[in-house]
Amino acid sequence: MIYTLTLNPSIDYIVQLERFHVGELNRTVNETKFPGGKGINVSRVLNQFGTNSKALGFVGGFTGTYVEQFLQNEQIDTDFVQVEEDTRINIKLKTGKESEINANGPKIAEHHFILLKEKIHQLGPEDLLVLAGSIPATLPATTYEELVLICRECGANFVVDAEGELLKKVLPYEPFLIKPNHHELGELFETTISSVEEVIPYGKKLIEMGAKNVIVSLADKGAVLINENTSLMAKVPKGEVKNSVGAGDSMVAGFLAAYKKTLNIEEAFRYSVAAGSATAFSLGLCTKERVEELLPQVKLKELF
Repeated sequence: MIYTLTLNPSIDYIVQLERFHVGELNRTVNETKFPGGKGINVSRVLNQFGTNSKALGFVGGFTGTYVEQFLQNEQIDTDFVQVEEDTRINIKLKTGKESEINANGPKIAEHHFILLKEKIHQLGPEDLLVLAGSIPATLPATTYEELVLICRECGANFVVDAEGELLKKVLPYEPFLIKPNHHELGELFETTISSVEEVIPYGKKLIEMGAKNVIVSLADKGAVLINENTSLMAKVPKGEVKNSVGAGDSMVAGFLAAYKKTLNIEEAFRYSVAAGSATAFSLGLCTKERVEELLPQVKLKELF
């Protein structure tokens, strides 16, 4: 089973207006809402591929109930820890440009964290945990390290999609996959990365530091996969970028869904790139049909 972890999920409330007048009554042109959070996005995209997963994390209040029911209506299993305060609502205000108002989220008490760790202790060697996104302020900075150590003890594989120190500190525990973009990779090594050639030495360094597979996305310049055995570049499909939210999560889900079915790293990488592109070219998350439509455009090239 694939488990996804979203420590601070949300309801993302997207509001579209012709223009926004400060201090006046404004009326929407269009509005929609859906569960937000990187792990939740991974579960929703896995579901598009017919790959089962179970969503973990913390939810509370009527907003937490909405998140759970939404996922269950999509036939996605959930096993959230219930907290006292409400799951947050994040507002995306679209008025030509997009403005965001993100809430802090509920307080997570120590006993809630213990309950989550007990759930992860149930994982076994056939399981994989996706840890995605930031850590709530009320949890310890060592949260990811504590959770991946449990995975190591249980024999479960894990994937980490996070930035900066959060990512760097879990590398010694040998994550199955990490997926920084080129900006995040540059920040890790205090440099600027803008080309495939510049990715390679730093991607290899991440392998030396413990990661088993590294995917680095470079937007329209392509993507790179590096592991101990190979270095591959993917040419990304062409299309109009409508949405960058969830594209990275879609890459993780596409990779895992394809790898689970084929056990082939190259095929998994192709699906990863197609899934990320399909989300970028859509207003929401990708669909299986759109991914398979783009797949023939994803060409792989072996790097030195």
